[in-house]
Amino acid sequence: MKRKSRIGFMALVAGLALAGCAATAATEDKETIGIIGAMDEEITFLKQEAKTDKTVTIASMEFCEGTIGKKKVVIVKCGMGKVNAGICAHTLINDFGCTKIINTGVAGSLDSKLEIGDIVVSTDAVQHDFTVEAIGFKKGEIPYTGLYAFPADEDLRNEVIKASQKLDLGINVFEGRVCSGDQFISTAEQKDRIVNDFGGMCCEMEGAAVAQTCYLNNTPFVIIRAISDKPDGSGAVDFDTFKAEAAQRCAGIVKAVIEDM
Repeated sequence: MKRKSRIGFMALVAGLALAGCAATAATEDKETIGIIGAMDEEITFLKQEAKTDKTVTIASMEFCEGTIGKKKVVIVKCGMGKVNAGICAHTLINDFGCTKIINTGVAGSLDSKLEIGDIVVSTDAVQHDFTVEAIGFKKGEIPYTGLYAFPADEDLRNEVIKASQKLDLGINVFEGRVCSGDQFISTAEQKDRIVNDFGGMCCEMEGAAVAQTCYLNNTPFVIIRAISDKPDGSGAVDFDTFKAEAAQRCAGIVKAVIEDM
């Protein structure tokens, strides 16, 4: 009886150990990375690399499910603008259970030390076109939150920096504020206004909406932007010329980050 009891006990321990391993694996498998780009150029490479095998359409956006490295990913083109980006981020979190969000794409430089092709990794994000100062709030402040800047996740930021250095792309990688608004910034006057009001390293049209949505849903995020143009009067020309190359570079960094997770 004692021998049988010991065998039974050992079998129980082994079973519990296996169950624990299964539970750990299940927990790891639950992590899903949401990847948002505004244009086809910003996500096509990632969709190909992820070998996406399932597509779900919600709010006229195609959410493509697949894997990169060992991580489940959902890749989506949100379209331009903050409303699109906010809806997209919220859908990724609530409908697909995404536990982290990466917003990838291109942006215009706000800092003279940035060259076309350089990378900006968000420290935080602000909406440069949001103002209700007339009723007592600071410029850019979201009423009743006390916030105007939404901070990116520090661990994700560090992962992006590490992946960028590992790839050795021959370009500069900066950390700084991303300024978002529903307008294409193409003139020095527009740029100066944003810099005077908020500082910032680059401007685009989606990041801050992703940031605010992730903040409200307690979800880590990071914004990665490759510089495609400079607001010096030639912005629109530069954007058309360099957007595909810049977007591809940014997408390559996203892939490397997820593979290293």
